[in-house]
Amino acid sequence: MPSWTYNEFKHIGVDFDDPDQVSMYEARQKTNIVGERELVARLGIRRNHSVLEYGPGTGAFAIAAGEVGARVIAIDISQAMLVFATRKAKDAGLDSVEFRRGGYLSQEQPSGGFDYVVTKFTIHHLPDFWKVEALRRIRDCLAPNGTLYIQDVVFSFDPNVYDLEIEAWIEGATKGGSFSRSDFEMHVRDEFSTYGVLMERILHLAGFKIETANYYSKVQAEYICRRD
Repeated sequence: MPSWTYNEFKHIGVDFDDPDQVSMYEARQKTNIVGERELVARLGIRRNHSVLEYGPGTGAFAIAAGEVGARVIAIDISQAMLVFATRKAKDAGLDSVEFRRGGYLSQEQPSGGFDYVVTKFTIHHLPDFWKVEALRRIRDCLAPNGTLYIQDVVFSFDPNVYDLEIEAWIEGATKGGSFSRSDFEMHVRDEFSTYGVLMERILHLAGFKIETANYYSKVQAEYICRRD
């Protein structure tokens, strides 16, 4: 890769190469395997489908897809996460789920057209310029009628009151105690979540047709897309 390529392996805020952080991840994120199984069903993932996931964390979605018989390759920058997720998949008896170290920009693209590419709460780690390139690479991984599913922190509030909305988000998100205020302040300050109108444009630039854009809160959204 050129020396000017964005370094997606640097950890911003929480270092998920720390095994102690990984061990607390599921509790902090309130990981729910039932919810992941529901998403697998909603997307229509079935036996013999091929799924590529970026940022699997501790592997809940990859395992849910593997349970229905899909072939899954899941890619993450954190070796500690991969070790944890691989152990979970092995304990579940899932030979069709494979975890690999890599990222959106640096990973040698797996061969073969995937039926699905899934990314949940990871693409905000890239600046918008690099989001386009990452999504272009994802498009090349998909089969002609393949599906891209994105869920992430995406802002849909009025920019004129951004400060009030960000404060409300941080206040509400930290009430349960799983995350600190500094965790969310770090996200806003150092990571690259963007507005929905920009995210939709980024998807179009990368060669996707948006079938569903669901802004289910002012700070989160999901997109279901096809290759354009």
